[in-house]
Amino acid sequence: MQQVFLKHLKRELRFDDKICAEATLDDIDTKKVEWYLEERYKARKVSKSELPYEQLLVNLGAARKVNGDIRPTNAGILFFGKYPQRFFVQSPLRVVRFKGTDVTHPVLNSIDCHGTIWEMVNQAEEFIRMHVRLLSYRTSHSFRRTERFEYPLKALREAVINALIHRDYRSTADTRVFIFDDRFEVISPGTFPEGVTPDKPWHRPVNPILCSLIYDIGWIEKYGSGIPMMKRLCRQQGNKEPYYDLRSVETVIIFESPVKERTFIDIVDLTERLNERQQKAIWYIQEYGRITNREYRKIFDVAKDTAHRDLTDMVKKGIIIRKGVGPGTHYTLKSDDKSDDKSFINSTKSLSSLWFTLPV
Repeated sequence: MQQVFLKHLKRELRFDDKICAEATLDDIDTKKVEWYLEERYKARKVSKSELPYEQLLVNLGAARKVNGDIRPTNAGILFFGKYPQRFFVQSPLRVVRFKGTDVTHPVLNSIDCHGTIWEMVNQAEEFIRMHVRLLSYRTSHSFRRTERFEYPLKALREAVINALIHRDYRSTADTRVFIFDDRFEVISPGTFPEGVTPDKPWHRPVNPILCSLIYDIGWIEKYGSGIPMMKRLCRQQGNKEPYYDLRSVETVIIFESPVKERTFIDIVDLTERLNERQQKAIWYIQEYGRITNREYRKIFDVAKDTAHRDLTDMVKKGIIIRKGVGPGTHYTLKSDDKSDDKSFINSTKSLSSLWFTLPV
């Protein structure tokens, strides 16, 4: 009897398993449940359930039966809700790009991510791609350049996911991502569970249902493997391993930038010289090697004149160059080995292998 009582008490103390006050099954988005089932099949080869809808939610931990009624749990709203922030004002993810090295410096750009946990991760990832620098190297083995982001993006994504699924949702603070000139920080309300540390990341999740749901769709691979994976990815890229600042009410993971020379910092100002479409176009060109006026119009749903104006503006600023004539006209990133534009290519000082950086 005592063991049954303790098990019930432990369940009631867990945030994600509790009934979401005032929420009903109408607050669950059936399309998001369907999306989850499709992603689970792709990632884990789990066939779609033939169970009745309500029973499926109960089995997933997204709902519980109370006095004969099926009610959503906190996990159900956070993962499948139509608008979770209606019930959890502390649940948004706030991402900020600062100009400088602390929060007192000007904000270059920011985004408040809303929706379910996985929707916020997608929103944050797009913003992060635009606001961490793209580094271009020439190796000792070839005259060809190789490019990589300032930080391994998969490690940053893992840090954001961990912050959202392991945070203390009883705290009134929101989850934050701060991008500085010299580092990338992810701040999660709450602390590691008792007996768990960054050096001993045993699987003891604060929100086991959320953890299970995110695992089901393949966004984390193995329980307890996230911290070692982030460290490994940073080592493989030549970055320092991320480290933690364990505070009394929150946990901060810090990724240090490999770019230390002060001369590189000003290149981030390039984002201030471009509109959002142009910044995204740089990422597109880096990914696919080129962009045409037609592709620009299709991607950003703008008129031909607007696309021409945006692209011509980037040509004038020395960021891209126009190639070809007529239907064959396209645009590529400006060749760094032929440019004297010091606003685009900085002196390398001691980092002689690093040619230039681009914000994306």
